[in-house]
Amino acid sequence: MVATARRTVTDGLVVGTSGNVSVRVGDTVLVTPSGVPYDRLTPHDVTGVDLDGRQVLGRLVPTSELPMHLAVYRTTDARAVVHTHAVHATAVSTLVAELPPVHYMTAALGGPVRVAPYATYGTDELADNMLRALEGRSACLLQNHGTVAYGAHLDQAFDRTAQLEWMSHLWLTASAVPSLTPSLLTPAQLEESATHLNAYGQHP
Repeated sequence: MVATARRTVTDGLVVGTSGNVSVRVGDTVLVTPSGVPYDRLTPHDVTGVDLDGRQVLGRLVPTSELPMHLAVYRTTDARAVVHTHAVHATAVSTLVAELPPVHYMTAALGGPVRVAPYATYGTDELADNMLRALEGRSACLLQNHGTVAYGAHLDQAFDRTAQLEWMSHLWLTASAVPSLTPSLLTPAQLEESATHLNAYGQHP
């Protein structure tokens, strides 16, 4: 988990102490602490809470975005969650209600990525808005805030976060060309892509 948190910094997805990472182990959620720079984060700094948010491990205060992480674990089969303030994805969250499907990797996130309406960070309102945006999806944007992605493990949650940032960058780049409009994929094309993606890679 510490390595994943540090990777969000080295890959430019967060700055300073923004963003947070968590993983579920049984009924315990291990999460990054509040306000600790990732370059100084060690495994001993990790905090643990139960699914009701009661701290059961560590001495540091958990991330302020704990309500968001717990909401994901209570309502999905997630085993890991990554939240970032990635620049391009956050920029998109200020412009549209949904990231247009400019690339077939949209299908890997469950379909066009929705933007959850703005709410103050760390609040139950934000967590509720996020859950609605995540319906049928494994990632969403948070308006004027950042990204949330989850997966069956930390690598998958991180990869989905990185793909979301890349697609956001792609759409912003294509949209910036004067007098031209990016072509978008149809629902049928996304469905076909999803079928291909399910068979992609190694399957022992």
